[in-house]
Amino acid sequence: MKVIFAGTPEFARAGLERLHAAGFRIPLVLTQPDRPAGRGMKLHASPVKLFAQEKGVPAAQPRSLKLDGKYPEDAAAAKAAIEAAQADVMVVAAYGLILPQWVLDTPRLGCLNIHASLLPRWRGAAPIHRAIEAGDAQTGVTIMQMDAGLDTGAMLLREAVPIAADDTTASLHDKLAALGARLVVEALELAACGGLTPVAQPEAGVTYAHKVEKAEAAVDWSQPAEAIARRIRAFDPFPGASGVVAGEVVKLWAANALAGTADGGAPGLIEAVAPDGLHVRCGNGTLRVTQLQRAGGKRLRVADFLRGFELKPGMVFESRPS
Repeated sequence: MKVIFAGTPEFARAGLERLHAAGFRIPLVLTQPDRPAGRGMKLHASPVKLFAQEKGVPAAQPRSLKLDGKYPEDAAAAKAAIEAAQADVMVVAAYGLILPQWVLDTPRLGCLNIHASLLPRWRGAAPIHRAIEAGDAQTGVTIMQMDAGLDTGAMLLREAVPIAADDTTASLHDKLAALGARLVVEALELAACGGLTPVAQPEAGVTYAHKVEKAEAAVDWSQPAEAIARRIRAFDPFPGASGVVAGEVVKLWAANALAGTADGGAPGLIEAVAPDGLHVRCGNGTLRVTQLQRAGGKRLRVADFLRGFELKPGMVFESRPS
């Protein structure tokens, strides 16, 4: 079976690696254009492009696939490459570009998407973040037959994963990337012998995982401690959760809600400072923060952080950065 692969970040690379190792022929990879990153803002290739280069697989990087869009020359070149590949199927994972109908229709078996949620819950751009933030007990991966809608296609394979109490987006990402890579290989092996049965997504239970914005990093201390703890885990590694204390923005990387704490008191008030954690009053309950970071610094345990930044009981974290 000949497979075109479309994807960009590490989540997608895991699927591409597994397909390559399984022996599928990959005549073409589609990935996002190189982006500036780092302090020098130098152009960096995507993880998917780097793997394609390692294995000698041709890679195309169109800025758009819309033939009547802003970059018609990119789309036309991509169309020619996709048609020349004569692929049986296209596998898509966190690609980042909208696939027009002509792309969906070109491969014989259409386009399959590796989606990091149990559809129809958490359609959209940030399913891992939003599942942790919402306090879901589990999430998973759905292999979906793509259609013109936003993650609305028929489900082909689906497998759940429990969300651990200490899972961050980073740790859960790695679990789901490995699961998605395994499932897409299974899906293609079943497709080769006609063994896939599409199941329409139910109308009940649809939720949308909206893109995470940098502005969401600011902690609202009037929220319950448990909700803030989930958000801190959900926003690790991006965009991070932050609060303002002593006039400085400080990132909060690890925290947990303390059981049995009384309500009341000003949200953001530092109640206690100890080597094992910083106790901060919330709208409901107390949050114990165990890992902090100053601007330009490293993530540090509270005991190490306090050596270079004085925090005392009675000081207050502002609800929003100024």
